[in-house]
Amino acid sequence: MTFIAQLSQDNGNITLKKFDGASFPRFNPGHSGLDIVKVCFLDLETTGLDKIEDKIIELALKLVAIDRNNGELLGVIAEYQSFHDPNELIDEKITLINGINNEMVQGYSIDWDEVNNLISTADIILAHNASFDRAFMDRYLSLSTEKVWSCSISDIDWLKRGFTSNKQELLCFWHGFYYDSHRAMFDVDALIGLLTHESYEENKPMIELLENASKPYYKLLALDSPYDTKDKLKAKDYNWDPERRSWWKRLLLVEIETEQNWLTENIYNGHFTGTVEEIPLTDKYK
Repeated sequence: MTFIAQLSQDNGNITLKKFDGASFPRFNPGHSGLDIVKVCFLDLETTGLDKIEDKIIELALKLVAIDRNNGELLGVIAEYQSFHDPNELIDEKITLINGINNEMVQGYSIDWDEVNNLISTADIILAHNASFDRAFMDRYLSLSTEKVWSCSISDIDWLKRGFTSNKQELLCFWHGFYYDSHRAMFDVDALIGLLTHESYEENKPMIELLENASKPYYKLLALDSPYDTKDKLKAKDYNWDPERRSWWKRLLLVEIETEQNWLTENIYNGHFTGTVEEIPLTDKYK
């Protein structure tokens, strides 16, 4: 992947700018005649990657107004950030990643009432790798389970846009800026900057995400697939569901028939025995 064309220079050098979100405008509620969608950008820092046992140590939210027609950032409506004391030792490896230690979080706690009030006004909650952040938020905040979540990894086809990685830091580099990553509000600001980047006069990533966020997904389960076909399924991006004891893949409606035909021919020896289940919008990324 090369940097976006707007960064090319005659001498072959690229200059990266540090980004901190300070230039974001405040939203003017006097705007009228605009088709506005309220998006809550969210990021967490946690004690680890276990979605069941690990705990939140930092939370950042920024509620912004987006023009639904062109993906432009109209302004910041509200924001909230806080450390959260997990009441357990933070692993040194976690501190090396995000710089957060026990001394920094001691005595802090998230005001979940304030978070609830902010999220309640959002049309969509957005995170980079939403299935991770949502798993924690659903544990801490019942309202989270009722909201529509979107993911800036899965709801944007970065590869089709010419980028060979969907890691947020790399995507930001390729768009000409860097930031202090792995701190919650810095990550939030960088994601807003990325999805509404000025280099896109049309087809902004934000527009693609909003369109995909409104589409339900379908879960195709390859029930009773022979054990010796597991490598074929893994190669086709199927995931293992230990509770259902089945390989599965998330699809859009238009992709189902093609995938069923592939399973019939390559997995089921001519007789499809899988099943397809619709995933409601509010259940995406659970």
